[in-house]
Amino acid sequence: MTPEQYRAIISKAIEREVESYTYYRTISDKVKDTYLKKIFADLAGDETKHREFLQDLLAKEPKKLKISASKDYKIADSVKAPTLSADLKPLDGIVLAIKKELEAMQMYTQLAEAQTDPEQKNLFTDLAAMERGHKARLEDIYTNMAFPESW
Repeated sequence: MTPEQYRAIISKAIEREVESYTYYRTISDKVKDTYLKKIFADLAGDETKHREFLQDLLAKEPKKLKISASKDYKIADSVKAPTLSADLKPLDGIVLAIKKELEAMQMYTQLAEAQTDPEQKNLFTDLAAMERGHKARLEDIYTNMAFPESW
């Protein structure tokens, strides 16, 4: 992987973080339930931190990026997700958000595997773990919405 390819991937990751931030902020502003409002506001805040981290990486000189050139990371093979929209039904919006978190988790895991620098590897591993946590939170919400208890 060349530094230019790496930068293109990081740029795409930044776009995804901005897209996710916008979606989560819109949903947070739209929902009335206080618990859901806080969860989506927290997710939006996390996406802002991810974007800032990625922008810092993008600003580094190519010679400071330590990337293994021997692997095919297949990041472009990701299934294309539909466009995020605040007009989705709530349950569909949760499903879409889960899918986006899964894609982000997979992308950061692949980027971690590409690193030869231990610090950069740890940073991408941490980002993947954060996205995994987002996914788990959203799956809990989905489960409660899709399968409410009824006795």
